[in-house]
Amino acid sequence: MREDNAGSDGLFWGRNSVLELLSSGRAVDKIYVQKGSREGSISVIVGKATARRIPVVEVDRVRLDAMSGGGVHQGVAASVPETAYATIDELFANAEKSGGKPFFVICDSINDPHNLGAIIRSAECAGAHGVIIPKHRSVSLTSTVAKASAGALFRIPVVRAANLASAVDALKKRGIWIYALEADGEPYYGERFDDSGIAFVLGSEGEGVSRLIREKSDFVLSIPMYGSLNSLNVSAAAAIVLFEAAKQRNWKAVKEQ
Repeated sequence: MREDNAGSDGLFWGRNSVLELLSSGRAVDKIYVQKGSREGSISVIVGKATARRIPVVEVDRVRLDAMSGGGVHQGVAASVPETAYATIDELFANAEKSGGKPFFVICDSINDPHNLGAIIRSAECAGAHGVIIPKHRSVSLTSTVAKASAGALFRIPVVRAANLASAVDALKKRGIWIYALEADGEPYYGERFDDSGIAFVLGSEGEGVSRLIREKSDFVLSIPMYGSLNSLNVSAAAAIVLFEAAKQRNWKAVKEQ
């Protein structure tokens, strides 16, 4: 059975994913529950949905199988509205609410949902204020992404930009330094990430950062390799650089504890 739900943007399935979705407070259109499945965590999901006045619809297993594209739905799915995506302004508002300088992640045409989910998880854990993905040539926010993010997808705002280059321009106009992560850049550990608003650009698994986005970036950084291979998986690379930024941005507070 396949797990990905390509073509079903806005639909999430699986008990943990739906529970995280409901707990996050994010807008939900409808909950779908397999007929006869009201035990265990399903009853908790139904209770949370009822408390939030979200319609709960009982459907047969065949329909859930079709909705999830053969994914492991565990008897439950949820649909969310397109408006669940955030805006650039909301990312800045999130940063202002935290009291820190803006810290964003830009995913330039990430096509593997497991990689996108892992990047979103690292971004949330590192304290980033939001993630930006392109509307085209990229995986969208699917149930597989939600599962790979371990629920982080519902804890951090995600912008779906119709034009990624324009989104980068909008960030730069508001004082954000753009750092593209590429194999031929300068070593990341020589940079300061704690004294201004920043955004890291992570490129696609095969092509890296696109030419236009690289040209718009203020800096190009790399992670030096010391083994026989010349690169890391994009989600692993993201975790390394994001947590270097997190360390620098939080070191003073850690020392004062």
